[in-house]
Amino acid sequence: MDEMLTNRAFLQVVESGSFSAASLELNVSVATVARQINSLEARLGVHLLHRTTRTMSLTEAGKLYRDRIRDLLGQFDSVKREIASYQKDVKGLLRVHLRHSVGNQVIVPALPAFLKQNPNIKLEVSLTDERQDLVAHGVDVAVWLGSLEDSSLIARRLTPGRRMVCCSPAYAKEHGLPETPQDLARHNCIVYRAKSYDSLWRFAKDGKIEAVSVSGNLESESSAVLMTSAIAGLGMVMLQESMVRGAITSGQLIPVFPEYHVSSTDADTALFAVYPGSKQTSPKARAFIDFLVRLFKEY
Repeated sequence: MDEMLTNRAFLQVVESGSFSAASLELNVSVATVARQINSLEARLGVHLLHRTTRTMSLTEAGKLYRDRIRDLLGQFDSVKREIASYQKDVKGLLRVHLRHSVGNQVIVPALPAFLKQNPNIKLEVSLTDERQDLVAHGVDVAVWLGSLEDSSLIARRLTPGRRMVCCSPAYAKEHGLPETPQDLARHNCIVYRAKSYDSLWRFAKDGKIEAVSVSGNLESESSAVLMTSAIAGLGMVMLQESMVRGAITSGQLIPVFPEYHVSSTDADTALFAVYPGSKQTSPKARAFIDFLVRLFKEY
């Protein structure tokens, strides 16, 4: 017999003053209430109630059990209400993993606004370009680059994956700007080196694709390293449009061939908000995902 039900039946009998009154409150038969009390007393090995045909009172053990179990059930009900509120209210600890580059350049600067809108959320932010096991690490939301392979996760596209070739004004002044994509073969190009990426930059326009083999004196799997180096005047770089938009606006970088769609891979290079697949995504995770979608619409 369910121990929680028998304990609630016992408290209801005590509060109602009789088995019949308790049965009405619990919407069960008097016989059912009697069986629950008998089962509880049998498990405990003591009598909780003095019962006669006309009266009922608590034993000493019954008084002690009533006080303790009432407190425990009250705490249990309080915990249930609190946990249930997490499916209704936007609050609690939110663990997120962000890519270094887009995290530092785009997302982190916007986090104060998100926290102002959601004052009951506490953020725990980690910067990593690795695709870690979200469930094993307790991560609510991650921002990943490229298409999703793990079908147990859900991905929401944040950007179309548009990239741009850029350089600093200082580099352009010293080396000049290329007039055609093929001219990039004579420039120092900072290359993103990671799985599925290569040094063949592809330029698409009007249905035609032009491929240029580029090279330079710096390669890195970190977009942040590439961007910092480009701003410092090292050479030409290809990066996510969302990442370089601010630097272009501020004049730190100059767009090169903005009329082309460019890429250094055939893979999907869009940014995605990724989260564990479940029937119920927490309100705090939904709030953060919606925040990311709104943020990248501005880019």
